[in-house]
Amino acid sequence: MRRQRRGGRAAPSRPVWEEEPRRAGLAAKGIVLAGACLAILFPLWIVVVTSLSSRRTIDAAGGLVVVPRDITFVAYQELLGGGQVQRAALVSVGVTVVGTLFSMAVSVLCAYGLSRPGSAGHRWILMTLLATMFFGAGLIPTYLLVQALGLTDTYLALILPSAVSVFNILVLRAFFMNISPELIDSARIDGAGDLRILWRIVMPLSRAVLAVIALFYAVGYWSAWFNASLYLSDQDMMPLQNVMIQIVQKQEPPTGLAQMVRTGQLSPLAVQMAVMVLALVPVAVASPFVQKHFRKGMLTGAVKG
Repeated sequence: MRRQRRGGRAAPSRPVWEEEPRRAGLAAKGIVLAGACLAILFPLWIVVVTSLSSRRTIDAAGGLVVVPRDITFVAYQELLGGGQVQRAALVSVGVTVVGTLFSMAVSVLCAYGLSRPGSAGHRWILMTLLATMFFGAGLIPTYLLVQALGLTDTYLALILPSAVSVFNILVLRAFFMNISPELIDSARIDGAGDLRILWRIVMPLSRAVLAVIALFYAVGYWSAWFNASLYLSDQDMMPLQNVMIQIVQKQEPPTGLAQMVRTGQLSPLAVQMAVMVLALVPVAVASPFVQKHFRKGMLTGAVKG
């Protein structure tokens, strides 16, 4: 081990991982991080540039465009000007907002009840929830249940089958259990009930983990497509992800853009890339605001619990 002298006295030896990094190590880390960022951002750059390119530029590039030329917003104007894509985007927004609020309400109430040792039957309920993480009924029983409840061809079929995540409940429960019992006991002495304690004390102290779990639910609802393809048959009710699959995989432009594609005014590839950008924008915008809560929200709730 290398020893450093301070004031003429030998400093105690330190492990290699605790020593100050050398310039070569810092340079190597910078190169690796730059390469990782480039590998992530370069495909996004190609998607955005292609969505803003004219048909002449796309044809000249032979497909995907790397260098922007002849920037045009025709694809976005047509997609957001009404029709199937705009309707699907509104459906996705509505399902995401309503589903996230419903999932958070159920998860918070369940996690708070399970975090109180004196709550009735909390051990059996906890074991039942844990069992669902390892054993599932399967696709066919789930479909038959949704059909028997009359949820097919309704927006509830996009929310209820995947409304609650046991993992998220366990993270919330672990975080709630770390809150000082003295705070809750003092509130009970003052006459506060469980709902008031949850609303006034527990939830304000748990903003970090609540923000992270809410983001998980929101991204899950926004990116979900399987439930819609399974339970919905009306094309007007399809969310944005399913419309994107139809446009990208099946090469079917939206009804309002089909004429422009046939006449050569718009490239079908630009339409596909524009739909992909519209699907990525909400998650890309929301993630930085919640990023600061990830370490405190997830690690505190998972490790300390």
